[in-house]
Amino acid sequence: MNILTILFHFFIFPGFLFLVIFGMFLTFLDRKISARIQWRVGPPWYQPYLDFLKLLLKEVIVPINSSKFLFLFAPVLSFLSAVISGTMIYYFLLYPQRSFLGDIIVILYFLTLVPVGFILGASSSRNPLSGCGAQREMMLLIGYELPFIFALLISIVKAGGKIKLGEIIMAQNNLSFLYSWSGLISFLTLLFVFQAKLGYVPFDIAEAEQEIMAGTILEYSGVSLALFKLAKAILLLSLPALLIALLWPAKSIFSFIIKFFFIFLLIVLMKNTNPRLRIDQALKFFWFILGPFSILGVILVLSGL
Repeated sequence: MNILTILFHFFIFPGFLFLVIFGMFLTFLDRKISARIQWRVGPPWYQPYLDFLKLLLKEVIVPINSSKFLFLFAPVLSFLSAVISGTMIYYFLLYPQRSFLGDIIVILYFLTLVPVGFILGASSSRNPLSGCGAQREMMLLIGYELPFIFALLISIVKAGGKIKLGEIIMAQNNLSFLYSWSGLISFLTLLFVFQAKLGYVPFDIAEAEQEIMAGTILEYSGVSLALFKLAKAILLLSLPALLIALLWPAKSIFSFIIKFFFIFLLIVLMKNTNPRLRIDQALKFFWFILGPFSILGVILVLSGL
């Protein structure tokens, strides 16, 4: 693979431009569907793009006494981590034979860096409400990462111990992992974990606008805020695709789109039909309900179910 091909994949498709354009379009669909559920009209399709351009024209204000480097670096970290993980997910969906040893661990690492950027930025701002949001984000991260790892382990075991995403995809040529008890448990676990990674209700605790205004992103404006919002938009595009790759690979583009929007609709419906949890309730859910539930999935997959 020459350098021009690498640059094309990273910056055009399935990389930067693809992730940004379609990620923002998904935020429109999210807002539109949410509006219709609430008997509202909702925004036009181009609203997310106008919002992004407006933020690019706004001044970036750095709070007094904040750590300027960390404050400005944090959104860049979240955005680049989202782009890299999203590019890898879609690239290996397109070319599963080109995956490399341990790529699933690399994807997990970069997905973890996205909320870490929010935590660093909020902590460096010195705003007490942002600090509260950072603490909540950190506790959520600690809460859902273990069920996330167990859910990934189910797919790895079912693929014969392979830790290449491409080999996990190709191992499902005959039958998807989803069509088993352990696969169904992994699917449900990932659905809740991804809801938390996106910061959607009932896990929008770190940015609870009615409680702590905007929490982790309270002090951000301009390009920095745009990068944080783009990171979440890219996750909205990437996480359903990762779930499909791990448990429900598609045979064609049309099949992928149908499966993708089914998962997307589940995420949006969960967002609009649940109240926000308190941080202690969220941790109890991840540690004492979803955790044992995902461990049950691992036991079942080791038993061949």
